Amino acid sequence: MYPEEMVSPMKAELSQAGFQELHTANDVENAIKAEGTTLIVVNSVCGCAARNARPGAKMSLDGTKKPDHLATVFAGVDKEAVDAARQHMFPFPPSSPSMALFKDGELVHMLERHHIEGRPAEMIAENLRDAYAEFC
Repeated sequence: MYPEEMVSPMKAELSQAGFQELHTANDVENAIKAEGTTLIVVNSVCGCAARNARPGAKMSLDGTKKPDHLATVFAGVDKEAVDAARQHMFPFPPSSPSMALFKDGELVHMLERHHIEGRPAEMIAENLRDAYAEFC
């Protein structure tokens, strides 16, 4: 587990942009099963989360179509919530950061770490906006 004082600013970057922090398996179940579309960001302390994932997720919301619900879990902090989210991301292997778009409880789009690492935030945002155009 990472110390709260270390991860607080990393969590705030998404929560201040409208992402609901999920801490329990029940929180995750409720978020994923919500009617409509839900984007879940698996946040982390790594550099690609700071440089690419969080900025890309926030930029993706600038378009006209966006998910009905925004949520985040934090790898290395919210173990129960992360484990529950990853169960819904099967068959994709666990990775952080990662992003998953669900529609009416079904996984419809996934960005794994290898889709995020080394790619500019703008490219990640565009990938997500394309998914929003199709599913939202």
